Amino acid sequence: MSATFAPGGPARRPVTGPVRPLRAQQIDFGAIRAELGTPPDFTPEALAEAAAPPAAHDRIDLTSVPFVTVDPPGSKDLDQALHLVRDGDGFLLRYAIADVAAFVRPGGALERETLARGVTLYLPDGRIPLHPTVLSEGAASLLPGETRPAVVWTVHLDADATPLDVRVERATVRSIAQLSYPEVDAGTCPEALSGLAAFGAVRGAKQIERGGIDLDVPEQEVERTEDGGWNLVLRAQTVAEKANAQVSLLTGECAATLMLGAGVGLLRTLPPAAPEDVDRLRAVAPGLGVDWPDGATPGQVVATLDPTDPRAAAFLDVAATLLRGAGYTAFTDGPPAQAFHAGVGAPYAHVTAPLRRLADRYATEVCLAVFTGAPVPPWVLAALPELPATMASATRRANEFDRAVVDLTEAVLLADRVGEEFDAAVVDVAGEGKGGTVALDDPPVRARCAGPGLHAGERLRVRLIEAEPTTRRVRFQPA
Repeated sequence: MSATFAPGGPARRPVTGPVRPLRAQQIDFGAIRAELGTPPDFTPEALAEAAAPPAAHDRIDLTSVPFVTVDPPGSKDLDQALHLVRDGDGFLLRYAIADVAAFVRPGGALERETLARGVTLYLPDGRIPLHPTVLSEGAASLLPGETRPAVVWTVHLDADATPLDVRVERATVRSIAQLSYPEVDAGTCPEALSGLAAFGAVRGAKQIERGGIDLDVPEQEVERTEDGGWNLVLRAQTVAEKANAQVSLLTGECAATLMLGAGVGLLRTLPPAAPEDVDRLRAVAPGLGVDWPDGATPGQVVATLDPTDPRAAAFLDVAATLLRGAGYTAFTDGPPAQAFHAGVGAPYAHVTAPLRRLADRYATEVCLAVFTGAPVPPWVLAALPELPATMASATRRANEFDRAVVDLTEAVLLADRVGEEFDAAVVDVAGEGKGGTVALDDPPVRARCAGPGLHAGERLRVRLIEAEPTTRRVRFQPA
């Protein structure tokens, strides 16, 4: 199970109310930083580059378009601003993305340091940013009321939300409001979002129809309480967040189409699930009370589930195995052999989060060049071959931080509950006689379970036998 942290988590993360809370007054995350290591502070040269004015580019003026941002409460690194309205029977999407490349000088100190970082790392007590905050939370962030350089995707879509015309160009924009997912879910819907709900529903259904999987796995999140303590909760995606995610997915599909047509670019790819993994998932469904009709795809089954139900959540944990193997594929001499993303159900690229994810800056520059007919910048072509390995390393590192934070939080919160029994489901098996991983119904813990004979999807009662904060180790055994 993946992890998220609040406040300050990535914009794509769930922000619904807690499903099941668990609380501790004090947790020190400094040891994790010391153990896993953090990047050195930005050099004076990199900070000076981040504080400099953006590079001059020809831009169209879109400051009259009433863009808004939609993010978790308290976010400051705002990559995206949205204007999505009905257009006859179809839709008109304008999607402004922070023009980070305008601030990062090719070959400069800041580019070198972002190449070493790869992504922003999020911890409960603070973030380790990809870019200096003067840039990521200041000059490049699409903050409300501020005129900002951006790359704007303009997409005309039909009633089926299929793109009819796509433009990508540099622009100047001004967001008029910063909204949170809870606000939008509660009914705050300015003109800029008037088409969002219908668009999200249509695109979500289309993703499932073409074999994609919208895997809404409830995520463990460590959050600070008002009195300075910490909660561990499970959060499921909100309706607004799922619709907003479909905007990013569509934009990524448009970007992939541009790059594949030109034979140069950087895709986010995922091979189809192995048949044996699908068979395994189908086999665990009955034990978790999940109905799998004849002929239904995994994506269709997943779409019927309530992620806040413990048994459904355990099934979704197992279903996550279908989406293993995602990576980045760079190409400079024609389309790659594997250009598909099985989860999206189409070719796809990352272009909508350049403040927090390195790859997006380079992929966006390819798209701009392809759209205008200009040559791809040499600095982009030089970086493309190394970016898949760079991003793989950065993603692994982010996952290490995520897992370490949640492991520590679980160990602290359960330290005085050794010997207690809990209802759980087996979500992974390590091998014959080697135990596996269980997901507790309450509290929202995922941890190792010792003992032979475990089966994925099995429901059982487990006993906590170890919860040690110094080693971040939590273990159960069948009761």
